[in-house]
Amino acid sequence: MVEIVTVTAENVDTYGFFCKMSARKSAAWQAKRAWLSDRFAEGLQLRLLGEGERGFIEFMPGAKSWRAIEDADAFVVIHCLWVVGKSRGKGYAKALVDQAEIWARGHGFRGVAALTGSGNWLISPGVLEHRGYDCVDQAENGFELTVKSFSGGGMPRLSGGWHTKAEACGPGLTVLRTAQCPYLEDAAAHARRAAKKLRLAFTDRVIETAEDLRALSPSPYGTYALVHDGKLLSYHYLQEAQILERLGA
Repeated sequence: MVEIVTVTAENVDTYGFFCKMSARKSAAWQAKRAWLSDRFAEGLQLRLLGEGERGFIEFMPGAKSWRAIEDADAFVVIHCLWVVGKSRGKGYAKALVDQAEIWARGHGFRGVAALTGSGNWLISPGVLEHRGYDCVDQAENGFELTVKSFSGGGMPRLSGGWHTKAEACGPGLTVLRTAQCPYLEDAAAHARRAAKKLRLAFTDRVIETAEDLRALSPSPYGTYALVHDGKLLSYHYLQEAQILERLGA
């Protein structure tokens, strides 16, 4: 089996964090690096495939997770799971999920939770459905909260209130984003340009705490949302042309 590298605060500058590896001097990469520094202190775990393979998993204690999930203190939450390119089809996704489950058991958690869906930037349900994960909550746009429980007890749930949170963004085009994903600075720039072309008010709000994410995010994903006139337009990166097309321009 391929080597799996544990990335820590001490070695992250050596191994990086998979995304935007060729842009280490960019503001977005540096923002993610700073975000990780704070999260490592809260228990975040990052594992990379070694030996030239391409993939990673990021997970952390549910009480501090950056997904719009409540009542998850007894669980570990998987943020991201990516295996790409030539590394697909080799069982590496399973090996990475094993890392989260082993860590959760070893640290006394009651199970592992993950947000899944068929859209971009989400774990596909098929990756987990044969590993003992069950859907415990759902939301619009195909979101499912899936959990593998090691013992009995209460289950986590999605934060909810999505429409109310979208309406709170007000008129115009609003981006809600975190520094968790280094691609989102570019996503915000595309939205800003689209708003300018359409002469819309534009707000770019960076969410800085997990608590604010749960309180503000109009979707379970939490890390990114694009809202137009109080309605969720997208929870994932859109190019300027895609935004204009969705707005009928």
